Amino acid sequence: MKKFLYCIVLLAVSLAACGQAATQAETSPTETPAVNASPSPTALTATPQATATYPSEGYSPSNLPTDFDPLTGLQVADPSLLDRRPMVIKVSNLPRYVRPQWGLSLADIVFEYYTEVGETRFAAVFLGHNADMVGPIRSGRFIDSDIVRGYKAIFAFGYAYVAEMQQFQSSDFADRLVVEGPGSPLTRYDPNGYNYLVVNTADLSAYITKKGIPNGKQDLSGMSFNLTAPAGGQPVQHIFVRYSGEIYNRWDYNAGSKKYLRFSDTTADYSAGQGEQYAQLTDRLTNQPIAFDNLVVLYASYDLYSPEIYDIQFSGSGDGYAFRDGQAYQVKWHRNDTDVVSLTTPDGTPFAFKPGDTWFEVMGVSSTLEQNDAGWRFTHFMP
Repeated sequence: MKKFLYCIVLLAVSLAACGQAATQAETSPTETPAVNASPSPTALTATPQATATYPSEGYSPSNLPTDFDPLTGLQVADPSLLDRRPMVIKVSNLPRYVRPQWGLSLADIVFEYYTEVGETRFAAVFLGHNADMVGPIRSGRFIDSDIVRGYKAIFAFGYAYVAEMQQFQSSDFADRLVVEGPGSPLTRYDPNGYNYLVVNTADLSAYITKKGIPNGKQDLSGMSFNLTAPAGGQPVQHIFVRYSGEIYNRWDYNAGSKKYLRFSDTTADYSAGQGEQYAQLTDRLTNQPIAFDNLVVLYASYDLYSPEIYDIQFSGSGDGYAFRDGQAYQVKWHRNDTDVVSLTTPDGTPFAFKPGDTWFEVMGVSSTLEQNDAGWRFTHFMP
């Protein structure tokens, strides 16, 4: 009897502890963290880097070792993953109940851009890691053609407007389009009745191979990497990126992990006059904070194709700002039609990314930048 009572008490204590841990791990949608609020560094880990083998001059496209990911500048645990095409997967950011999304923390690169009616969407690029689930998957936009072509990628998406779909289907990557349908690796996941569209990246890659479409190693050269931050940076701890009253986010530099942590809007800032409110974004797949080594804000021209469709001009070059190691740098971005995005300083010298993952915020060329004690604030304006 005593042993039975002891087990009941122990079970109750364990359940209580689990409930407390779950509560502490969540950020209330209505809670507004202080501007300088960041998780404890012990809750995060810096990107693993083989500092003993990383040369002081860093790696350029011409000398990156074959077992290093050309999109992160890091040695990969499984080099065979590099012997395939990258995957670009479209991920939703609105409505807010789709958050936290699955798989973003395992992407090499994420592009965020304005779509329409105040919304943004993500194009997540996967190569050096697999993710068991990525989503919720949403529809494509014109800019995705540039991203898919530049990264020679497989493209998983939830269909598109007629004009955009016609462009995809007539492109040189038409055989690498993957949408929902018979035999497709895109599947439905239905927690709480939401019926999300998701995909496993290993299944996505295998699907293309099974169809007989070339899926070998691609030329993804263009990015330079160095463990040492470039000279001439300006310290900035908080970066605000506002696309609209509906979508805005904040990136806080965490000195412990040496990463940028994302805090996303929890409500439209015009709702009941509450102003901007944030909650930390996590990955529903890994339960880890969305934390990136590099944050880059790029300016590109948003051309109006129709009242609700923008054709973002994402080839050529443009201005921008790169953030790494708590420092801000003025840069120029570059990509020809079939190139990945690379950065230079304004005088044309290659700019070295920190080895690790990168999040690109693609904003209109008329966007504004305000610098003050609270941090740097970018506000999206088009074109």
